Amino acid sequence: MNTLTVFRLGRVEYEDGLKLMHLFGEARLQERIGDALLLLEHPPVLTLGRAAKRENITATDERLGEEGVEVFDTNRGGDVTYHGPGQVVGYPILLLPPERRDVRRYVRDVERGLIQTLAAFGLTAGAIPKWPGVWLGQEGSPDARKIGAIGVHLSRWLTTHGFALNVNTNLEHFQLIVPCGIREAGVTSMQRELGHPVSVPDVEEVLAREFTQVFDAQRVDGTVDLRTVSVAVVHGRWPEARVLLLRRTPERGGFWQTVTGRLEPGESPVEAARREVAEETGLQLPVVDLAYRHAFALGDALPPKLVEEHGFAVHAAPDTQVRLGPEHDAFEWVDVLTALTRLPFRGLRETVLRALEAPRP
Repeated sequence: MNTLTVFRLGRVEYEDGLKLMHLFGEARLQERIGDALLLLEHPPVLTLGRAAKRENITATDERLGEEGVEVFDTNRGGDVTYHGPGQVVGYPILLLPPERRDVRRYVRDVERGLIQTLAAFGLTAGAIPKWPGVWLGQEGSPDARKIGAIGVHLSRWLTTHGFALNVNTNLEHFQLIVPCGIREAGVTSMQRELGHPVSVPDVEEVLAREFTQVFDAQRVDGTVDLRTVSVAVVHGRWPEARVLLLRRTPERGGFWQTVTGRLEPGESPVEAARREVAEETGLQLPVVDLAYRHAFALGDALPPKLVEEHGFAVHAAPDTQVRLGPEHDAFEWVDVLTALTRLPFRGLRETVLRALEAPRP
C-alpha cells in the first residue's frame, strides 16, 4: 500500500506555497518522497487559473489594497478563486499510478474527499456537473451554494494545486470576484451552515483521514524540520518609522534580513527571540509576540526542508547602539519602503509590517 504523508502547515504565504508545491513535486517525480498532502491556510489572495477572465475580479485595485488582498496568476485549471484565513487549502502532491491516470477520475476523487469530510460534520454536499467544486443544494435550485473549490494541475501524472474548503472563511471577500466565473450561484462556509465556528484542526484531521481512504493509502504524519524566529527591530511610528536591517556575511549569502535564528533544544520561541536579538545586535530589550507563525521551504533542497517561523518585534529608541555578531558585516536603520524592498522573503516583510502595528511593551 502506498503512503500519504500529511503535512499540517498552518499559515503559508501564497508565494511560499507555490514554491512548496514545486519542490514537493520535483521530489516526488524523482521518487525521493512518497505522495504528500499539504494542508494549510493562505493570507487573503485571489488566484487566477489558466481559463480565468480578469473581468471576474469585480473589485478595483484600490479596494483590493484596502482589504489587503493580493492577486496571483497560476497554472491550475479554472477561473478566479479566493483564499484566506479560516479556509483549509489542500495541495495533494501525488504521482498517480497507471490505474488512476484519468483526469476526470482524479477530480472526482478530490470531490469525494471533500464530500465525505463534510458528511462527517453533518453537511450533505455533492457535485454539480456543469460547475466545478463541491456544493450544497441542487443544480438549478436558487439555494445552490459552493462550499469547496477545486482547481488542479497535472503534468506527467503528477498532481499539484488542489482544493479550498470554506470553514470559517470571511465570505464578504467573495464579493470581490465572480467565484470560479459562476454568476448564478452563491458561496457558503461550514460556519454559516452549522451556525457556529468550526475547529480548523478538526477539519484537517477529517480531511487527512478521508483523503487517505479515497486514495487507498496508508497515512503518515509529516513534521517540520526546523523551528525559527524572526525579529523586526524598529523605532518610531509611521511614516517616520525606521527598521533595523542586518547584512549577512558573503559566505552566508550576503543578503539583508531582520534578526533571525533557530530554536535551540528546550527553548521557547520567545526565549529564542530574546537570545538572537542579544547575539546579533547586542541589545537587551523586551520582545513582543506578533502572533505570526508561518511555514516555508528553506532554500531549494530536495526533499524540501520545512521551517516553521515565529515572528516578534522589538521597539528600540532612536539612539540605540547596535553591536553586530559574527554572522553579519553591516547594519542600517532604513525607512519602511527600503526595508520591504531589500528583504528577500515574504515572511520577513510581513514580520516588519506587523511589528510597526504592534503595541509597545
